[in-house]
Formats: sequence, C-alpha cells, structure tokens
Amino acid sequence: MISLEKISAWRSLSCSRLMAEALSSKLARRQDKFSLCSIMNAKSGKCGEDCRFCTQSTHYKTKSPVYPLKNSEKIIAEAVEAKKNGAGHFSLVTSGRGLHGPELERLISTVSKLRDKVDIKICASLGILQKNDLFRLKKAGLNRFHHNLETSEDFFPRIVTTHSFTERTATLKAAKKAGLETCSGGIIGLGETEEDRISLALSLNKCQVDSAVINILIPLAGTPMAGTPPLEIKDILRSIALFRLILPDIPLRLAAGRESALDDFLSSAFMAGADGMMIGGYLTRRGRTVAKDLKFVGDIKKIWRK
Repeated sequence: MISLEKISAWRSLSCSRLMAEALSSKLARRQDKFSLCSIMNAKSGKCGEDCRFCTQSTHYKTKSPVYPLKNSEKIIAEAVEAKKNGAGHFSLVTSGRGLHGPELERLISTVSKLRDKVDIKICASLGILQKNDLFRLKKAGLNRFHHNLETSEDFFPRIVTTHSFTERTATLKAAKKAGLETCSGGIIGLGETEEDRISLALSLNKCQVDSAVINILIPLAGTPMAGTPPLEIKDILRSIALFRLILPDIPLRLAAGRESALDDFLSSAFMAGADGMMIGGYLTRRGRTVAKDLKFVGDIKKIWRK
C-alpha cells in the first residue's frame, strides 16, 4: 500500500511535475501498453437504485432508453464488431441492482456461446452479485467482472442511498474469490474533493483490482447532477496522475466524459499516466468514432516511444 506521506509529497507537486512523475511511472512499469475495451448496454432502464448521476434510475425523469435483456444473436454481433474495432475486452452491462433469475440464466448461456464464437475477452457489469453466481459466470467463460465503487466511502452516501459502499466492495471481493479478474473505478466531478478521489484510488488498491476506470461526470438532463459545474482541466489531470501513481501496475482507462470534459486536453490525460480507453460509446451516450480513437492511440504510442 502506498504511504500517506508519499501521497502527500505527490500532492505538493505542481500539475506539470505531477503529470511527469505519473508518466514516468507508467512507462517504467507498463511500457507502451494501451488497453482498449468496448461495452454493450445489454439491458437498459427501469433501475430501482437512486445513483444521482444515472439516467437509467426510475427515481428521475429522463429520456433514457428502456428495454429488456438483449438476445444472444444481438450480443454476439456486437462482440464481433468490437473485436473488428480493436477492442481487447467486450463488456455486457445491465441495469438494475443485480441480474438474477431467468435473465441471469440467459446471460450465462450467452457468455458460453460468445466464448465459443468470438476471440475476445468477455467482461460483465451486472450489479451486486453473490459468489455462487459469479462462479457460474466464470465457468461459462467470463474473464472479468466490472463493478464501480463510484467515489470514496465517505462521499458515497451523498451519491447513492439505496445500497452501500460496503456492498460494492463485497461484490468485488466475491468476484475475486470466484476466480474472476476485476475492473472498477468511479466518476470524478460529482462534487467530491481531491481527498475523496485519493480515497477511491486507495480503495481500488486495497481491493486489488486488475483494471481501473475513470469516468468524468457528464451532467445529464433529468438527474440531480444536471446542474453540476464541470471540474477544471487541472483537477482532472491531477486526478489521473494520482490514480496512476497509486495504481502503478494496472491499466488506467478513461471512459465516459473524456471527450466532453477534456476537449482540447484529451491527449494530456495520456501524458498524465492514463493508458486505456473505452471505444465505441458508453451506456446511453455515443463517443468519438472508432477510427478517430485508433489513430489517436497510434499517435500517443509514438510520443511515448520517442
């Protein structure tokens, strides 16, 4: 575990020096590795949880799409496309507290079919699950389970009240015990402090996740976060650098909000230690074109190598 004294020393650095420290760590520990993944919104809307940033919650009036779990054919077709686009991981995401009953049985069957038909690592983000169900998913061919912690333990009750931070960490631990890799992270720009972001990174370290994700809040209409002011570019870049230094050996992936929040400074994020992206869009929002992202990756790698 990284010492608090070390973190304090990093925090005292200017943004440019902190970014340089983080990039040095990234290149020394992970060389020019760049991780790409793609997600599919396999079941959308009608979620009973009250996550204040999410348009899929039934607690808020939004125009988010609502549909049941997609069939195997549609899921496999999207996985083929993700593979064609260069993604190394393909993740199935479902709305709700946790996937259970007949829908879980269908998804387990789909994972098995997907494993046999597409040469891609299969991930899933299915909410709060128990070890037995996670083990069954692993046996069917699931490689990695994704479950965001969202923010620090202290700040969490201001964002979600229908379940606890402990339930989220317990799900990650159960996935580990089931033999799955884990991916987790959160959203920055919810109104939290830098201390909260550091606390989140330390929680991910403690949970021994295999991949970390940073989302930057997109204040979506209809949610309680709709009027939230954006984080300053400096704060976003500092957060990325601190996550890299606290989590030096795993992919650090940028997901939702990277285009809109960073805008002209998107490349700077990859000079601050980030080395992964979600491509092809997010749950309810489209991202940049895949072609543009792949060219971007190639250019960043050239800069790293020189």
